[in-house]
Amino acid sequence: MVQQKKRTAKIRKILKTTYPDVKTQLHYRNSFELLVATILSAQCTDKQVNGVTKDLFRKLKTPDDFARASNETIEELIRPTGYFRNKTKNIRNCSVSLLEKYKGKVPQTLDELVKLPGVGRKTANVVLGAAYGIPGIVVDTHVARISKRLRLTENHDPVKIEFDLMKIIPKKEWNDFCLQLIYFGRAICKARKPACSTCPLYDLCDSPDKIS
Repeated sequence: MVQQKKRTAKIRKILKTTYPDVKTQLHYRNSFELLVATILSAQCTDKQVNGVTKDLFRKLKTPDDFARASNETIEELIRPTGYFRNKTKNIRNCSVSLLEKYKGKVPQTLDELVKLPGVGRKTANVVLGAAYGIPGIVVDTHVARISKRLRLTENHDPVKIEFDLMKIIPKKEWNDFCLQLIYFGRAICKARKPACSTCPLYDLCDSPDKIS
């Protein structure tokens, strides 16, 4: 564990230098909009979500608006994000739950957030980190892939990866570290063709996917 933390410290330092200023790429004005945008981001790019929410949040602004809107109305507005029927169901049910249990306010604890319809640990941690500044490990496809490539975890299950990273990353860095991995995954350590020749972590990586 000591050696792992020393190696991880080198990785953290390089990522901080490479990506010193990171934040979620989803556009939002408040915690509820971020919650909706994050639900929409499942199996969809942030760019696609931002294209949809620009119009969506002009027409539907609050949990009450979403709860009162018909499924057909929401489905038409979010259709480009894919899986729009299931996402509509989750967003409407989540909005109803917020109104019934939290007076329309987005809660600020992981335990409360994951009880909302359509909200898993990844979505909850995105909201806690970006909207409230509460440390959390967000395990999306980039974080999962890169954590395994860099031997920060041997697990495939997102929850197990989350807890593995908690052990070796200082709590105050959880939010930024995950965002740095996401930036890194989009720009360099891609799933199919990682740009190993320009990778700042090349010497610390011995992944079987590594291109020498």
